[in-house]
Amino acid sequence: MELAAAELLELYRRMVLLRVFDERAVVYHRQGRIGTYAIAWNHEAIQAGATFALGEDDWIFPSYRESPIGLVRGMPPATVLQWWRGHPSGWWNPLDWNLASICVPIGTHVPHAAGLAWGKKLKGDPGVVMVFFGDGATSEGAFHEGANFAAVMQAPLVLLCNNNSWAISTPLSAQTRAETLADKAIGYGLPGVRVDGLDVLAVYEAAREAVERARTGGGPTFIEAVHYRAAPHATADDPRAYIDLERVEEERKNECVGRFERYLREAGVLDDELVAQARTDAEDAMRTGIAEAEAEPTPDPALVFEHAYAEPPPEIAAMLAKELRSG
Repeated sequence: MELAAAELLELYRRMVLLRVFDERAVVYHRQGRIGTYAIAWNHEAIQAGATFALGEDDWIFPSYRESPIGLVRGMPPATVLQWWRGHPSGWWNPLDWNLASICVPIGTHVPHAAGLAWGKKLKGDPGVVMVFFGDGATSEGAFHEGANFAAVMQAPLVLLCNNNSWAISTPLSAQTRAETLADKAIGYGLPGVRVDGLDVLAVYEAAREAVERARTGGGPTFIEAVHYRAAPHATADDPRAYIDLERVEEERKNECVGRFERYLREAGVLDDELVAQARTDAEDAMRTGIAEAEAEPTPDPALVFEHAYAEPPPEIAAMLAKELRSG
């Protein structure tokens, strides 16, 4: 389906917002203002393109690589930054945004997404659920269970695999003998689609068809968005020990935001003024976000244990008592 000029510009704005969040988050980490951060640079085409196919009532289940994905729904950057700072205000009510909590364990959110999708079907709710995960998750049992369950129940689920060729330092060739990850869909009896993960319009179109299929009772779809990770896995990772630096440099030349920008310029939809405005708006949002995050009061350390124990063990109780006395 062809998008109107205004829709193309909105898609571009979302990609720039995600890109600037990622760039600034890395800087904030280096300044000691947030904790370890999972870098999402050059994944914006997947995140913005796929979610652009969703309606407001549809749900998103992100992995850690999609931590800023709530921004496409208007979530304040401060909320996501606070999550990376380990602050209680970095948690949100999923019902407020139809956005599940960021999942760090690999693939464990796939069955959760499948369950919500099945629940929607049982209730006659037309909503669709989209779950994001990396190529490494397809080697996990939770992925198998979620995909198989969704297929059997014909749940309205879109399984979006971000195949950037690396599970931290494990290459895809060491994970599977399947020719493509999309081939795995055959084993679950559901459609498998493979797209260029750096082409935002290709991702959008594949997601649009999958969402429509799910919404009209056609069940789940597996989408494999293929690209190559051109940034470290996270701020705690030094990929020079295992990557081909020359290939990374080549891949970076074709990064997805610049690629889409060139396309829109050639189409006469984008100009220097709009490019500058999108960047300025995103940078302003990030400056406001970190200021709001750092203005939050220091949380009570007891919150770490409040919902962990009905009756804290003696060592924990003593530690809490000591903390309260020193506070």
